[in-house]
Amino acid sequence: MTRALPPLFRNLRLPVIAAPLFIVSGPELVIAQCKTGIVGSFPALNARPQSELNEWLHRITEELAAHDAAHPEAPAAPFAVNQIVHRTNARLEEDLATCAKWRVPLVITSLGAREDVNAGVHGWGGLVLHDVIDNAFAKKAVAKGADGLIAVAAGAGGHAGALSPFALMQEIRGWFDGLVALSGAIACGRSVLAAQALGADFGYIGSAFIATQEANASAAYKDGIAAGAAADIVYTNLFTGVHGNYLRGSIVASGLDPDHLPVSDRSAMNFGNTSAKAWKDIWGSGQGIGAVEAVVPTADLVERLMREYQKAKADLVGA
Repeated sequence: MTRALPPLFRNLRLPVIAAPLFIVSGPELVIAQCKTGIVGSFPALNARPQSELNEWLHRITEELAAHDAAHPEAPAAPFAVNQIVHRTNARLEEDLATCAKWRVPLVITSLGAREDVNAGVHGWGGLVLHDVIDNAFAKKAVAKGADGLIAVAAGAGGHAGALSPFALMQEIRGWFDGLVALSGAIACGRSVLAAQALGADFGYIGSAFIATQEANASAAYKDGIAAGAAADIVYTNLFTGVHGNYLRGSIVASGLDPDHLPVSDRSAMNFGNTSAKAWKDIWGSGQGIGAVEAVVPTADLVERLMREYQKAKADLVGA
C-alpha cells in the first residue's frame, strides 16, 4: 500500500523523480520527462551563463502550461531544480533568486543542508528534497528544514554513497515519515516497485535518461550507457573531491588507469566555476545501466518503466 503524496505530485503517472544530470539535463529533457508524468529536473549550474537560468525556467514553465491546456486529461508532472549549496558555489544566491521569480515547485539541494536555503524555498511555496548518503546526514537535513530526502545508496551515478539501499532506507524510516526518494542503480520498473517496498515514495532515476534522444550528451556517451553494465562503473573521488561513479571507458579515453586512480582531497571540490572543465569528458553513470539497451525517446523509456512497474505489481499480487 503506497502512501498518499502531497498535492504537488497529483499528476504523477509513475512514482519516479528523474535525477538532475550534470551537463546532460536541460529544458528539452526536463519538458519531455514532465510530459510523460514523472518529475523532471536539472542542475541550476547547467544553465550557463547564469542569466540562461531565467530563460530555461521561462521555457519550461511556458511549455508545460501549454501542454496542460492541450491535454487536460494528462497534465504534466512538476519539475525540480537542483542547487549545489556548498560554499564554493558562487552562483547560489542569484540562482535562488531566479528560482523564486518562477516559483520553482521543487528544489533538490546537494552538498550541505542549509536552513536559509530551505526557508527561502518555503517562502515562495516550494518543497525541498535534500541528497543524503547516510542516516546522520539525513537527520541533519531534516533538522535544518528539508521537507524530504533523497537517499543516495551504493550504485548511484555521479556523487554516490556506499551504503546498501536496504540499510539506508531501514535506518531513515526508523524515525522519518516524510518524503523519501531512493537513488542507486534504478533503471527498470521492477526496481521502482522495490524502492517502494523498502519504504521510499519515489524511485530516483538518472543514468537511464542519458541514453535518450532529448539528453544533452554526446552520441558516444549515450552509446556507452546503452552498451554498458555494472562492471563498467568505477567509484572514485578524483574528479570532484567527492566519491562518485563513472564510466570506465571515459576514464581510459582520458589517459588514466581506472584501476589505479589517485585519491583526491575533499577540499578540491569546486562548483559554479565556469573554468573548471578539466574532467568534462569523464562520464558519470550508475550501476543499473545493464537495463538500458538502446538510445530512445524519453517517452519510450518512461513507457518501458511503466510496463515493467505494472507487471511487477501484478506478479506480486499473483504470487
